[in-house]
Amino acid sequence: MKPEEIKLRELHLSDKSQLAKLANNKKIWDNLRDSFPYPYSEKDAELFISVTIEESPKQNFAIQYDGELCGVIGLIIQNDIYSKSAEIGYWIGEPFWGKGIAATAIKLITNYGFEDLRLIRIYAGVFDYNIASMKALENSGYKKEGVFKKAVFKNDNVFDEHRYYKLNAH
Repeated sequence: MKPEEIKLRELHLSDKSQLAKLANNKKIWDNLRDSFPYPYSEKDAELFISVTIEESPKQNFAIQYDGELCGVIGLIIQNDIYSKSAEIGYWIGEPFWGKGIAATAIKLITNYGFEDLRLIRIYAGVFDYNIASMKALENSGYKKEGVFKKAVFKNDNVFDEHRYYKLNAH
């Protein structure tokens, strides 16, 4: 796979059907915060896209693979004394798993965060059973900072959270 097949772009209302189709998957929801809707409807997609269109600066992007929307990635810029840090979040639609898309998308948004948003630190929290996400972060140059024991309550179970980070070299 050539990296140029993967790019980040703004979300458009015309993405709502594809976004809803991919996001309406419990396997994806199982790896995300409960605020991510499940089931995921076209109305949910439309609402999310509308929010991203209004963002300034842009923080959420469509991940495009061979011209097709395959997931979403974003940065949550922190505030107050943490204003130079952001949390990264992402998901890839199941038909696109195992292609290295997440690692490339992580590299792209990390560069955006460091170069355009002038962030110093980007971090991610990963549920202990999401090995694919940990590998994607590691393949993107992120380092494991630690494990937050019993920090996540999801699907009526308690899990550890693995925390990863990357610092701006500039």
